Amino acid sequence: MFNKLLDGKNILVTGGTGSFGHQIIDELLKHSPNEIIIFSRDEDKQYRMKLDYGHNSHVKFMIGDVRDRQRIQKACRGIDLIFHAAALKQVPSNEDHPLEAVKTNIEGAYNVTQAAIDMGVKKVVAVSTDKAVKPVNVMGMTKAIQERIMLSENSNKHDTQFVCVRYGNVVGSRGSVVPLFKKKIDEGKPLPITDKRMTRYLLTLPESIDLVFTAAEQGMPGDLFVKKMPASTVVDLAKVMGYELGGRKDYPIEFTGIRPGEKIHEVLVSEEELIRTKDIGNYYVVVPYWRASEISQPPREHEYTSENTERLDHEGIANVLKKAGWIK
Repeated sequence: MFNKLLDGKNILVTGGTGSFGHQIIDELLKHSPNEIIIFSRDEDKQYRMKLDYGHNSHVKFMIGDVRDRQRIQKACRGIDLIFHAAALKQVPSNEDHPLEAVKTNIEGAYNVTQAAIDMGVKKVVAVSTDKAVKPVNVMGMTKAIQERIMLSENSNKHDTQFVCVRYGNVVGSRGSVVPLFKKKIDEGKPLPITDKRMTRYLLTLPESIDLVFTAAEQGMPGDLFVKKMPASTVVDLAKVMGYELGGRKDYPIEFTGIRPGEKIHEVLVSEEELIRTKDIGNYYVVVPYWRASEISQPPREHEYTSENTERLDHEGIANVLKKAGWIK
């Protein structure tokens, strides 16, 4: 699967030194790409990744920032496929430094689109987030605009195709709650939760990579792919981790109050988008306005949220954590 998409291709991964980058390299190397270029501005993370992958002649590293139009243009030379994951993602820091989020998530995305077009890249898959839907924080607002920038380019005359994927929390990714809870348990401290009603989608890293590969292979210009995924309350997640890692069914939880920019529930497909959304099994695909005639009937009556998706019980949460390697 995906061999035709990846074999013999030159592939660029922006923001490739994060948890997504490590996972996508592992998955790409199961195929036979000609070259994989990891593009990021973090020289320390690049150095550490070279220790893991530097022996492989197919993996190259390039220091650069998507804010730098000339540098990303150079990175796109000879590239067939781009996975665009570079972004400022941490909600509180984006709230504190909104202009920096604009520079990376919006201006950086525009630079990637123009470089891809100029260099004749065949396809770009941009990684977005549930926070881009009905956004209430800077991170979500800038990622929503990134989606528009990427997908709107399909209406212009060139040969580069742009598609997006949108997903919820990846279990254990940088800045997510699972590593935080583990650290607190290791230190014997209470688990901080902002609101007891809060729900979040739960997705493993391999599932997120499968989503971007599927979008790259099947996506038509302007498509936005959403993987159907389960969710849990953050309270239930904390209870499972407290028991599995701390050995206590009554592990202490501390309610701290909602932080600026947080939602109680996350949304992956909004009511407005449902009228141009189709169900293709494990995924929803939101098509662009100019292809809305493809949709004969919306797949759902209500928007798709972490409140109304499949709700995991404690056993289901434990299974996800085991798959992701956070508990034995």
